[in-house]
Amino acid sequence: MYQYNEFDKAFILSRAAQFRDQIERWQSGKLSEDEFRPLRLQNGWYVQRHAPMLRVAVPYGELSSAQLRVLARVAREYDEPEADVYRSALEAQRKLGTVRLPTHHAHFTTRTNVQFNWIPLSKAADVMELLATVNMHGIQTSGNCIRNISCDERAGVAPDEIADPRPFAEIMRQWTTLHPEFAFLPRKFKIAITGASEVRAATDWHDVGLRLLRNDAGELGFRITVGGGMGRTPVIGTVLREFLPWQHIMNYIEAVVRVYNQYGRRDNKYKARIKILVKAEGQRYIDEVEEEFRQIVEHDGGPHTIPQAELDRVSACFVPPQRPSTVARIEPEALTALDAAAIETPQLEHWLQRNVARHKDPSTRIVTLSFKRLLQAPGDASADQLDRVADLVDRFSAGEARVTHSQNIVLPWVHANELLPLWQAARDAGLASANVKLLTDMISCPGGDFCALANARSLPVAQAITERYQDLDELNDIGEIDLHISGCINSCGHHHSGHMGILGVDKDGKEWYQVTLGGSDGSNASGPAQPGKVIGPSFSAIEVPEVVEALLSAYLDLRAEIGGRRESFVETVRRAGLEPFKMAADRVRTPMEKLA
Repeated sequence: MYQYNEFDKAFILSRAAQFRDQIERWQSGKLSEDEFRPLRLQNGWYVQRHAPMLRVAVPYGELSSAQLRVLARVAREYDEPEADVYRSALEAQRKLGTVRLPTHHAHFTTRTNVQFNWIPLSKAADVMELLATVNMHGIQTSGNCIRNISCDERAGVAPDEIADPRPFAEIMRQWTTLHPEFAFLPRKFKIAITGASEVRAATDWHDVGLRLLRNDAGELGFRITVGGGMGRTPVIGTVLREFLPWQHIMNYIEAVVRVYNQYGRRDNKYKARIKILVKAEGQRYIDEVEEEFRQIVEHDGGPHTIPQAELDRVSACFVPPQRPSTVARIEPEALTALDAAAIETPQLEHWLQRNVARHKDPSTRIVTLSFKRLLQAPGDASADQLDRVADLVDRFSAGEARVTHSQNIVLPWVHANELLPLWQAARDAGLASANVKLLTDMISCPGGDFCALANARSLPVAQAITERYQDLDELNDIGEIDLHISGCINSCGHHHSGHMGILGVDKDGKEWYQVTLGGSDGSNASGPAQPGKVIGPSFSAIEVPEVVEALLSAYLDLRAEIGGRRESFVETVRRAGLEPFKMAADRVRTPMEKLA
């Protein structure tokens, strides 16, 4: 992990102290609400449906065990609203039906940040100072700026990796933090980087998507896409450069953002994202970026060219942990015990198949801890769970964890000898769900239970589907499927990229849900990134689990064999088309008089 130096630490601590002063001036009336709003947003503080929400930055998804323990402490000591606020929230939810509104929880997002939903603003300064003790903050997790840069959660450890993207992400994080030209963009701006042949960071769905690759001469560089995004207008990024030498990546991003800053719309927030500019201007935008890049390099001397020495300096922070030579090799006895236990315990066998992945070090494995289970919202982690994860991370993963795009936690440094004791410890902690990439490993935003922008609740829908599909044999028979749920068109649950997407919509003040099929985040198993297609009118909340079941039944009837394996859900949708799935879903529709 990147090691903060004294300047980094002093900067985070001073920012926390500055925010305390801003809060005190706001509380005393020296700052108006309008004056305070941009200040709190610049530090990651929103005001949501019932209470403030804090978004904490987790650059490229990496967390230390010490940081996990501080996040647990924040959840335990501060994630609790004032009593009247909570009573009001519960009363509002009872009118819509019974729902669980957990406190003392953190929430992992699809862009690997961590959110808290109940911290009162009166305690905000205390929280920021506590986070600063472990080099954490909320800077640029909100506002019209370059946001937290995300990466593949297997960066640096994946066997299919061409180059580790984390050093570049860290250099760009330092460069973009409080950069005056990037602080007041027309709209928010998101960057994702991957260094592997398998796309696990949804790069084509970002404002800027970067993929490390090597050209025919073996030189390292980036493939650059610009203008991807979800929301009201789902757009796949446009390729601006098939190959750019790595040294110039920041010069090029500066050109991309300068042109966006100059021509992006500021009169309409729904048309202010860079995807709208790229789509509207097409080749003209590309030409403007290329000319700006030429001016930056030739006229200005390429001021943001990355020197080899700087890349080496930062890369030195991202080296494999040192293990004693006595545990560096795989012990046959350990693997024999693991195999025997897997034969005796089907849950372990499923876990090894679904949650354990190959590592570039043959003696090491990448292990995913799934938080997706009954009575727990996707992405949520209690204070106790965070503490238990921190213990597992210390014991089995050299003190390092990763937040995943799919709202789970990865342990990137698990020795093959320790898989059995890790599974046993994770099982005892309730963190051994063997459902990675299966239906119940769904992505969901917090939805209308928390978010003021949402049209409908996401969590009850996720819970109902999870309750219906608890049989691991059935889930494995269905196979890998990305189910994504969003409570509104802003698509924080990434419904556009789901093989099956569910979108909450408002109809006359009631919650309804639109279903899409065939979307992809761009991973190899899903095919090129593309938005799903709507399969007809929306469904009521009570119909959604039945619709999911009908769609899966249609898939099981239609799927074919390909090269000795069974088609995945998304492959069948693309081969058979939407019509048979539309027909299956339509048979679920409840007559309107029964829904009234």
